[in-house]
This record gives sequence, C-alpha cells and structure tokens, in this order.
Amino acid sequence: MRTSEIKRKTAETDIQLSLNLDGTGKSAIQTGCGFLDHMLTLFARHGRFDLNLTCTGDTYVDDHHTVEDIGIALGQAFSNALGDKKGIVRYGDVALPMDETLILSAVDLSGRGYLGYGLQIPTEKVGTFDTELVEEFWLGFIRNANCTLHIRQLAGTNSHHIIEGTFKSVARSLKAAVAIDPDFADEIPSTKGVL
Repeated sequence: MRTSEIKRKTAETDIQLSLNLDGTGKSAIQTGCGFLDHMLTLFARHGRFDLNLTCTGDTYVDDHHTVEDIGIALGQAFSNALGDKKGIVRYGDVALPMDETLILSAVDLSGRGYLGYGLQIPTEKVGTFDTELVEEFWLGFIRNANCTLHIRQLAGTNSHHIIEGTFKSVARSLKAAVAIDPDFADEIPSTKGVL
C-alpha cells in the first residue's frame, strides 16, 4: 500500500498526518482553521485519498503557519507514499468548472518543485481565512512533494468558488498522476530512469 505518516512539530505547529494514495476519499481533518478543513476534506474526496490530519497551531497569531506547515506535511506525505514512483502515470490535468468558476490544474510528478500560480482571488478573506494563504499552501506542497504544479483561473468571480475549484482540480490532477499505469507497472516513467 502507498501510505505515509508524517509527524511535524515546530515552535509554531504540531501536525500529525496519515495519507493513503489508494483510498476511497475518507478523511478526518482538524486543523484549527475551518475553511482549510473544508478544502482538505474535498481534496481527499475528489482525489480518492484517505487523509487523517490534526494540527495544533498558533492561530492566535493568524493562520499562516498552520496553512503553510500543513502544505509542507502533505507534500512530504505524497513524496514518501510515492517512493521511487515506479509505474505511476506521472502526469495529470483537469479543467474543473464550479458555477461561474473554471480552474485548470496540471501536475508532473517530476522530482522538481515548481509552482505556476495563476489565481486572481478578488477578496482578501473568505470568512476569517486570508486568501493569500492559498499560494503559501501550494508552495509548501510542491517544494516537499517535489512536483511541478500549474494552476490557472480561466474564469471566476467568487473567492470561495475559485479556491474550492482549485483544491478539487488539483486533487483530480494528482489522482490521475499517482495512478498506476498497468502497461508500465514496473517502469519509472522517465528516460532518465529516475524521478
């Protein structure tokens, strides 16, 4: 089974995370940030990843450390669970509509961390959540999952829809990329022989 457990404790956050890439989309998430809980719950569901996550963070300051550190831990979990990446499809992309919003995401599990971020979120907050933290989350994720991720907002005016569409789209792109290709199950999907 392609699973990982991450325990990450700093002066700012205490995170415990378990991930199963071959799950059914079940999750139990308590981050101390309600909007992030919502995003990660639907991320797990749309990716068909089983995700258990608890975080105690310094949210009395703001949500920055919690959001960034969870992105880091989730990226580490993906990297660990994928191992040598033998047999994976490697690439995935999805154009996901959500009402007036259309989000394109594309991922390459390349071993190289890069974020192409193209969201124009019109408000500074959704509820109490600082919308600038969406980029921080994905930066933490790609740097630790060692993947290339492009996110483009093709349409959208509602901040909640834009962010939710992004988490759903990336989840579905990752689901495609981590899938095992039965025709190449014993091969690394690279001419280099390593990812």
